[in-house]
Amino acid sequence: MVAVEKDSRLVDLLAGRLSKAGITNVTLVNHDILKWNFENLDAFLSPKIKVIGNLPYNISTPFLEKLIDNRGMVSRAILMFQEEVARRLTASPGNKIYGAMTLLVLYHAHSTILFEVPAKSFRPRPRVNSVVLEMDFERPYPMRVSREGVFNRVVKAAFAHRRKTLLNSFRIHSPEWSDEILLKAMQECGVDPQRRAETLHMDEFLCLSNALTAMNS
Repeated sequence: MVAVEKDSRLVDLLAGRLSKAGITNVTLVNHDILKWNFENLDAFLSPKIKVIGNLPYNISTPFLEKLIDNRGMVSRAILMFQEEVARRLTASPGNKIYGAMTLLVLYHAHSTILFEVPAKSFRPRPRVNSVVLEMDFERPYPMRVSREGVFNRVVKAAFAHRRKTLLNSFRIHSPEWSDEILLKAMQECGVDPQRRAETLHMDEFLCLSNALTAMNS
């Protein structure tokens, strides 16, 4: 086991507890997980790692992005999130909390809410509840795209201005795609350009990504 902790005081505290308990299979790393290189784990891969963590609420999104970038090394992750974040990651189309990160996570991993953790479980007590979420990177979304970079752009552009129609959001965020190309892609996928991003299902985003890739190849 490799434990990464930014606070040196907690590293020292844990080191003392591990020593007292006679536990010798834990490697402590005093580092910021967002700046730490996952490739440092090469010696521990067998063949992939499992990630477990109680994330500080303010790094949830950047850590998820880092995890996705290193998904080839990870079989699954069990993480504790602020309840709102966990609900957003597992939201369905048509829900106001359904967004870009929902789709980016869904594409790469199957997510399951395991259980809730009430605020009263912590000291000091936070203002919100938490949720433990399992992400299985060995069960990605079954339909794939020809270019993941285009899929990422499509999803982020669609939700960049979520109160606007899909076409207008693309116009503002990704002007490199002309109206002609966008409308043709939407027509091929049976997507009304007046819809909003939160109403589209994953398969529709994947179709748009593949159509735009083909038109720009």
